[in-house]
Amino acid sequence: MDTSLTNKTALITGGSLGLGLAMAKHFYSAGANVAILARRPEPLIEAAAEIAEQDGDGNVAYFACDVTDPTAVIATHNAVVERFGPVDILVNNAGQSAAKPFSQITDEEWQADLDLKLMAAIRLTRLVWPNMQAQQWGRVLNLLNVYAKTPDANTAPTSISRAAGMALTKVLSAEGAADNILVNALLIGFLESDQIRRRHDASGSNDSLEEFIAKAGERLPMGRMGRAEECADLALFLASERGSYITGCAINMDGGLSKVV
Repeated sequence: MDTSLTNKTALITGGSLGLGLAMAKHFYSAGANVAILARRPEPLIEAAAEIAEQDGDGNVAYFACDVTDPTAVIATHNAVVERFGPVDILVNNAGQSAAKPFSQITDEEWQADLDLKLMAAIRLTRLVWPNMQAQQWGRVLNLLNVYAKTPDANTAPTSISRAAGMALTKVLSAEGAADNILVNALLIGFLESDQIRRRHDASGSNDSLEEFIAKAGERLPMGRMGRAEECADLALFLASERGSYITGCAINMDGGLSKVV
């Protein structure tokens, strides 16, 4: 199946680790020029080197950027365009888990979560949208999680900001369809990720990381956690011409975890 992204430029936030890095590798291998964004330069440098080791006809560049800073977002977008030309594929992947009892969430925590997971996506999409309209081609992928559809107790503020991201996906898909700008969301369940590694380190468990991941995965319908590469496969499909009639969808990538389709 041809999922070529030759002559396309992809911008991926949260691109230095985990799912963001896996998507960057897939896109690069498909021929895209890939710009990865994250706050810390050290992981970006390592990620760019990993990506460049893949077979691919494109190029990779990294940009240290705090996507909660509107000025930094504009400057970084301009730098990406100067390096590679206009962005064809935007992946809004920046985010981290933030959840606690509702009564304990401060105004500052609410605002920080919305800035990171919603406003960053809004601002970046607004920057790339005019060129996508002009060329009658574009892809926007919003990485959310299953709590966007099935929020539970003690899942705010993440479940709220992610639900807003799903609504944003639907609005943008309706506005972009006539210009062949396809906008979709991937709702992630539990992945083998750096977040899981941090939980393992903080748990004080005597289990190895592999044992910790295996036990955590036993609770899921498929009996295991997902892999970042599996989600990246779907992201690549949606970014390519193979996904040319799919827009406005919020697709569960959770091994059957969510009770809502």
